[in-house]
Amino acid sequence: MTSFPAFLISFFKWLRSSYFFDRNAKVMLLTAIAFGLQISIAFTSVSGERKQPNIILILADDLGYSDLGCYGGEISTPHIDSLAAGGVRFTQLYNSARCCPSRASLMTGLYPSQAGIGDFTTKKPNPKRGPGYLGRFNNECATLAEVLKPVGYGCYYVGKWHMHPETGPIKRGFDEFYGYTNDHSHDQYDADYYFRLPDDRKKEIDPPAKDFYATDVFNEYALEFIRQGQASLKPWFLFLGHSSPHFPIQAPAERADKYETTYRRGWDVLREERYARMQELGLVNGDHWQLTPRSIVPVDRDDIANGYPGEQNPAWDELDQDRQYDLARRMAVFAAMVEGVDHGIGQIIDHLKSTNDFENTLILFLSDNGACYEWGPFGFDGKSRLGTTTLRTGDQLREIGGRGTHQSYGSAWANLGNTPFRLYKHFTHEGGISTPMIAHWPAGIEKNSNWVREPAHVMDIMPTLMEVAGATYPETLNDNSITPVEGTSLLPAMRGEHLPERAIGFDHQAAHAYRKGDWKAVYAKRMPHELKWELYNLADDRCEMNDLAEVYPERLQEMVAEWEDWARHVGVIWKPSASTN
Repeated sequence: MTSFPAFLISFFKWLRSSYFFDRNAKVMLLTAIAFGLQISIAFTSVSGERKQPNIILILADDLGYSDLGCYGGEISTPHIDSLAAGGVRFTQLYNSARCCPSRASLMTGLYPSQAGIGDFTTKKPNPKRGPGYLGRFNNECATLAEVLKPVGYGCYYVGKWHMHPETGPIKRGFDEFYGYTNDHSHDQYDADYYFRLPDDRKKEIDPPAKDFYATDVFNEYALEFIRQGQASLKPWFLFLGHSSPHFPIQAPAERADKYETTYRRGWDVLREERYARMQELGLVNGDHWQLTPRSIVPVDRDDIANGYPGEQNPAWDELDQDRQYDLARRMAVFAAMVEGVDHGIGQIIDHLKSTNDFENTLILFLSDNGACYEWGPFGFDGKSRLGTTTLRTGDQLREIGGRGTHQSYGSAWANLGNTPFRLYKHFTHEGGISTPMIAHWPAGIEKNSNWVREPAHVMDIMPTLMEVAGATYPETLNDNSITPVEGTSLLPAMRGEHLPERAIGFDHQAAHAYRKGDWKAVYAKRMPHELKWELYNLADDRCEMNDLAEVYPERLQEMVAEWEDWARHVGVIWKPSASTN
């Protein structure tokens, strides 16, 4: 005789393929059945143990440290802010300075080079660079899906993958996928570029090309996969990897219009206002924080640096009105992209509440790196490093961010995004590696108005999810020995406890750093001055304003030596001269 669960599984498969019901009717029926069974299971459980939580991990792309309202920004993010108000916020959650290394670290609980993506993805791995630079996942790591599936989770992925198609989401443990697996970004309006996996899946959501906008469709697919997870009667894990607000900055013109007046006030005024709000929120607490001067534009070709290589970003009032209006519109489009991400999160929250899953769903929200400076203060038009910087005026302004465009917002707006820190994505100063992160889980974490100030890293997400799900990191996978996890669970910090003290290393394409306790050694790149290691005490100087390298040369030398040991341990390749300058 067929068991009741087996019968349900057969019924769900029949319903999914049935022609007797349209898609909306199927979704409603499945959701109702799942909701009823969830209530039944909740009331008939005799174990007394809390059910495994559902997990949603939302990753924004190139979002700055202070862009969210709950971190001091002027962009409207009420739904993300509500998660922050009901959960916890981190002040020192670090990333790996760029999108795909950060993703590799987050996905595996390892440093990027240990997972095979030491700097960037590549079509042609160079064996001479070693296993840390394959440009795709190696066989010695396990992904979040590969760790959560053995303890019963259904695993779903939406959006940007960027860890190479050859080691794509289905191959590395996820059950369902919609998005794109190649490259760092793409036109938000190009419907044909985004696809469904496994290959035999038909698109459940397929708007006409004229109505397609990737951020909105990603939000819709997040809801679709949540419904599928609920219908499966298993705990489920959703990774929502938005490509917003990464360039090309694109959003429907009417969404950007509301922000244009705000950004015509300029980055200097807005940086000061953000900093003041950060103080009001308690994020900035004490005199060890300072609003840094406008950051340096990295040294590069003069056209790429917009005529400011190695110089400070210009003051807003130095620019003529046409340039101000062009730049304000670019930032308005960026803000509209962020608001689009927030709108989808609001839809997810409403759905979880209506299906009684909100209380026992752990929601994590974070960004993959600091705000992106590419190019200089005026941004670019056309493919990165190949395009030009175009000035638009009058009616042309509303074309910015439209269909077929490829633009960025530039280094000065990125400097606003990283308020109050120095520098940007690609660099290992605080502006490049500091990430906003929010954790919300009413059934497992009490809301806390205090900020979590423990130093942490995106590699800690893996052990955190392992702890909440009751999973273990495998020693072997597919007959391969697996590198032991490097991160540590953040659940204690989320509950107000201290994490064990440890050192955290960083490296990205000649930008290095080593954080140990309150001390940080950092090596910049593409700066106008002599390249050398710098030393900061972040307990006294979180914004890296006072270089203590000449005051404590022995301490710096010790930390550089420890960074080199760390680099050897994780398989980083670097030029030894960088550590002795």
